[in-house]
Amino acid sequence: MGELKLFGNSISFFSIRVEWALKFKGIEYEFIEEDLTNKSPLLLKYNPVHKKIPVLLHNGKPIAESLVILEYIEETWKVNPLLPEDPYEKAKARFWAKFIDEKCLSSVLSVFFSQGEEQEKAVEPALETLKILDEEIKGKKFFGGESMGYLDLVASWISHWLPVFGECSGVNLLSAERFPSLYAWSENFNKVDAIKEKLPPREQLVAISARRKSQLAAAENK
Repeated sequence: MGELKLFGNSISFFSIRVEWALKFKGIEYEFIEEDLTNKSPLLLKYNPVHKKIPVLLHNGKPIAESLVILEYIEETWKVNPLLPEDPYEKAKARFWAKFIDEKCLSSVLSVFFSQGEEQEKAVEPALETLKILDEEIKGKKFFGGESMGYLDLVASWISHWLPVFGECSGVNLLSAERFPSLYAWSENFNKVDAIKEKLPPREQLVAISARRKSQLAAAENK
Protein backbone atom coordinates (compact mmCIF):
# COMPACT_ATOMS: atom_id res chain seq x y z
CA MET A 1 0.00 0.00 0.00
CA GLY A 2 2.98 2.30 -0.33
CA GLU A 3 5.04 4.37 2.06
CA LEU A 4 3.46 5.15 5.42
CA LYS A 5 4.81 7.56 8.02
CA LEU A 6 3.30 8.79 11.27
CA PHE A 7 4.37 12.09 12.78
CA GLY A 8 3.51 11.82 16.47
CA ASN A 9 4.65 11.91 20.06
CA SER A 10 5.18 8.84 22.22
CA ILE A 11 3.19 10.16 25.19
CA SER A 12 0.29 11.74 23.29
CA PHE A 13 -2.91 9.72 23.42
CA PHE A 14 -3.99 11.35 20.14
CA SER A 15 -0.88 9.91 18.53
CA ILE A 16 -0.89 6.55 20.29
CA ARG A 17 -4.52 5.80 19.33
CA VAL A 18 -3.40 5.96 15.69
CA GLU A 19 -0.45 3.65 16.36
CA TRP A 20 -2.77 1.13 18.01
CA ALA A 21 -5.06 1.17 14.98
CA LEU A 22 -2.13 0.54 12.65
CA LYS A 23 -0.80 -2.27 14.82
CA PHE A 24 -4.20 -3.95 15.14
CA LYS A 25 -4.41 -4.06 11.37
CA GLY A 26 -0.84 -5.28 11.00
CA ILE A 27 0.26 -2.25 8.98
CA GLU A 28 3.94 -1.38 8.81
CA TYR A 29 4.80 2.28 9.26
CA GLU A 30 7.63 4.60 10.16
CA PHE A 31 7.14 6.59 13.36
CA ILE A 32 8.65 10.07 13.46
CA GLU A 33 8.89 11.48 16.99
CA GLU A 34 7.96 15.15 17.20
CA ASP A 35 9.22 17.53 19.86
CA LEU A 36 6.06 19.46 20.64
CA THR A 37 8.05 22.42 21.97
CA ASN A 38 10.04 22.64 18.73
CA LYS A 39 7.91 21.30 15.90
CA SER A 40 9.69 20.14 12.79
CA PRO A 41 9.40 21.94 9.44
CA LEU A 42 7.88 18.77 7.98
CA LEU A 43 5.08 18.69 10.56
CA LEU A 44 4.30 22.35 9.89
CA LYS A 45 4.37 21.64 6.17
CA TYR A 46 2.01 18.65 6.36
CA ASN A 47 -0.40 20.21 8.89
CA PRO A 48 -0.24 23.95 8.20
CA VAL A 49 -3.77 24.57 9.52
CA HIS A 50 -3.54 23.21 13.07
CA LYS A 51 0.23 22.57 13.27
CA LYS A 52 -0.43 19.56 15.53
CA ILE A 53 0.22 15.86 15.73
CA PRO A 54 -0.66 13.28 14.65
CA VAL A 55 -0.19 13.45 10.92
CA LEU A 56 -0.29 10.31 8.79
CA LEU A 57 1.68 10.54 5.56
CA HIS A 58 0.54 7.94 3.01
CA ASN A 59 2.42 7.95 -0.28
CA GLY A 60 3.29 11.60 0.28
CA LYS A 61 -0.29 12.64 1.05
CA PRO A 62 -0.89 13.99 4.60
CA ILE A 63 -3.95 13.22 6.73
CA ALA A 64 -4.36 15.21 9.95
CA GLU A 65 -6.52 14.93 13.10
CA SER A 66 -6.62 11.57 14.90
CA LEU A 67 -10.32 10.77 14.35
CA VAL A 68 -9.99 11.53 10.65
CA ILE A 69 -6.85 9.38 10.50
CA LEU A 70 -8.60 6.47 12.23
CA GLU A 71 -11.40 6.52 9.68
CA TYR A 72 -8.90 6.80 6.83
CA ILE A 73 -7.06 3.75 8.14
CA GLU A 74 -10.34 1.87 8.45
CA GLU A 75 -11.41 2.68 4.89
CA THR A 76 -8.00 2.02 3.36
CA TRP A 77 -7.15 -1.26 5.11
CA LYS A 78 -10.20 -3.47 5.49
CA VAL A 79 -8.51 -6.22 7.52
CA ASN A 80 -9.42 -6.45 11.24
CA PRO A 81 -12.20 -3.82 11.10
CA LEU A 82 -12.44 -1.30 13.91
CA LEU A 83 -15.88 0.07 13.02
CA PRO A 84 -19.11 -1.96 12.65
CA GLU A 85 -20.43 -2.61 9.15
CA ASP A 86 -24.00 -1.62 9.97
CA PRO A 87 -24.50 2.07 8.96
CA TYR A 88 -26.55 2.86 12.07
CA GLU A 89 -24.02 1.31 14.45
CA LYS A 90 -21.24 3.09 12.58
CA ALA A 91 -23.04 6.41 12.94
CA LYS A 92 -23.48 5.77 16.67
CA ALA A 93 -19.76 5.09 17.05
CA ARG A 94 -18.95 8.38 15.33
CA PHE A 95 -21.40 10.21 17.59
CA TRP A 96 -19.80 8.81 20.74
CA ALA A 97 -16.30 9.51 19.43
CA LYS A 98 -17.21 13.16 19.00
CA PHE A 99 -18.76 13.24 22.47
CA ILE A 100 -15.65 11.69 24.03
CA ASP A 101 -13.19 14.02 22.31
CA GLU A 102 -15.16 17.25 22.44
CA LYS A 103 -17.42 17.09 25.49
CA CYS A 104 -15.83 14.60 27.87
CA LEU A 105 -12.17 15.40 27.32
CA SER A 106 -12.68 19.17 27.46
CA SER A 107 -14.59 18.93 30.74
CA VAL A 108 -11.89 16.72 32.30
CA LEU A 109 -9.10 19.04 31.15
CA SER A 110 -10.98 21.96 32.71
CA VAL A 111 -10.54 20.22 36.07
CA PHE A 112 -6.86 19.54 35.46
CA PHE A 113 -6.01 23.04 34.24
CA SER A 114 -7.80 24.89 37.04
CA GLN A 115 -7.46 25.21 40.81
CA GLY A 116 -9.35 26.44 43.84
CA GLU A 117 -12.96 27.48 43.36
CA GLU A 118 -12.66 27.30 39.59
CA GLN A 119 -11.61 23.67 39.85
CA GLU A 120 -14.48 22.86 42.21
CA LYS A 121 -16.94 24.26 39.69
CA ALA A 122 -15.37 22.22 36.89
CA VAL A 123 -15.70 18.88 38.68
CA GLU A 124 -19.47 18.42 38.32
CA PRO A 125 -19.62 18.85 34.52
CA ALA A 126 -16.72 16.40 34.17
CA LEU A 127 -18.48 13.84 36.35
CA GLU A 128 -21.66 14.24 34.32
CA THR A 129 -19.92 13.37 31.05
CA LEU A 130 -18.18 10.37 32.62
CA LYS A 131 -21.52 9.19 34.02
CA ILE A 132 -22.98 9.22 30.52
CA LEU A 133 -20.10 7.05 29.30
CA ASP A 134 -20.49 4.75 32.30
CA GLU A 135 -24.11 4.14 31.26
CA GLU A 136 -23.12 3.59 27.64
CA ILE A 137 -20.53 0.91 28.48
CA LYS A 138 -22.73 -0.80 31.10
CA GLY A 139 -23.01 -4.55 30.56
CA LYS A 140 -20.28 -4.57 27.90
CA LYS A 141 -16.61 -5.50 28.05
CA PHE A 142 -15.71 -2.96 25.36
CA PHE A 143 -17.68 -0.18 23.73
CA GLY A 144 -18.41 -2.39 20.74
CA GLY A 145 -19.25 -5.46 22.82
CA GLU A 146 -16.82 -8.32 23.36
CA SER A 147 -14.12 -7.10 21.01
CA MET A 148 -12.14 -3.89 21.04
CA GLY A 149 -12.60 -1.34 18.29
CA TYR A 150 -12.68 2.27 17.19
CA LEU A 151 -14.43 3.76 20.23
CA ASP A 152 -12.12 2.03 22.67
CA LEU A 153 -9.14 3.63 20.96
CA VAL A 154 -10.84 7.03 21.05
CA ALA A 155 -11.57 6.63 24.77
CA SER A 156 -8.10 5.31 25.59
CA TRP A 157 -7.08 8.48 27.44
CA ILE A 158 -9.64 7.59 30.13
CA SER A 159 -7.93 4.32 30.94
CA HIS A 160 -4.34 5.49 31.36
CA TRP A 161 -4.13 9.28 31.25
CA LEU A 162 -7.17 10.21 33.36
CA PRO A 163 -5.77 8.60 36.55
CA VAL A 164 -2.57 10.61 35.99
CA PHE A 165 -4.58 13.82 35.63
CA GLY A 166 -6.30 12.90 38.88
CA GLU A 167 -3.04 12.34 40.71
CA CYS A 168 -1.59 15.65 39.54
CA SER A 169 -4.71 17.74 40.13
CA GLY A 170 -5.73 16.11 43.41
CA VAL A 171 -9.15 15.22 41.97
CA ASN A 172 -9.79 11.54 41.25
CA LEU A 173 -12.66 11.47 38.77
CA LEU A 174 -12.54 7.78 37.87
CA SER A 175 -13.15 5.18 40.57
CA ALA A 176 -14.75 1.74 40.76
CA GLU A 177 -17.28 3.02 43.29
CA ARG A 178 -18.37 6.05 41.27
CA PHE A 179 -18.29 4.60 37.74
CA PRO A 180 -18.09 0.79 38.01
CA SER A 181 -18.72 0.04 34.32
CA LEU A 182 -16.27 2.60 32.96
CA TYR A 183 -13.66 1.59 35.53
CA ALA A 184 -14.02 -2.09 34.59
CA TRP A 185 -13.67 -1.15 30.92
CA SER A 186 -10.44 0.74 31.66
CA GLU A 187 -9.04 -2.30 33.45
CA ASN A 188 -9.96 -4.58 30.52
CA PHE A 189 -8.50 -2.15 28.00
CA ASN A 190 -5.15 -1.82 29.74
CA LYS A 191 -4.80 -5.62 29.96
CA VAL A 192 -4.87 -6.15 26.18
CA ASP A 193 -1.35 -7.16 25.08
CA ALA A 194 -1.26 -4.88 22.02
CA ILE A 195 -2.35 -1.97 24.19
CA LYS A 196 0.20 -2.63 26.94
CA GLU A 197 3.03 -2.59 24.40
CA LYS A 198 2.43 1.05 23.53
CA LEU A 199 1.35 2.51 26.88
CA PRO A 200 3.86 5.18 27.98
CA PRO A 201 5.34 4.70 31.46
CA ARG A 202 3.02 6.11 34.10
CA GLU A 203 5.88 7.79 35.97
CA GLN A 204 6.79 9.69 32.79
CA LEU A 205 3.23 10.92 32.35
CA VAL A 206 3.03 11.93 36.02
CA ALA A 207 6.29 13.89 35.80
CA ILE A 208 5.25 15.74 32.65
CA SER A 209 1.71 16.43 33.89
CA ALA A 210 2.93 17.63 37.28
CA ARG A 211 5.42 19.96 35.62
CA ARG A 212 2.70 21.35 33.37
CA LYS A 213 0.40 21.86 36.35
CA SER A 214 3.16 23.69 38.26
CA GLN A 215 3.88 25.93 35.29
CA LEU A 216 0.21 26.90 35.02
CA ALA A 217 -0.01 27.62 38.74
CA ALA A 218 3.13 29.77 38.60
CA ALA A 219 1.79 31.70 35.62
CA GLU A 220 -1.51 32.40 37.39
CA ASN A 221 0.26 33.64 40.54
CA LYS A 222 2.43 36.18 38.75
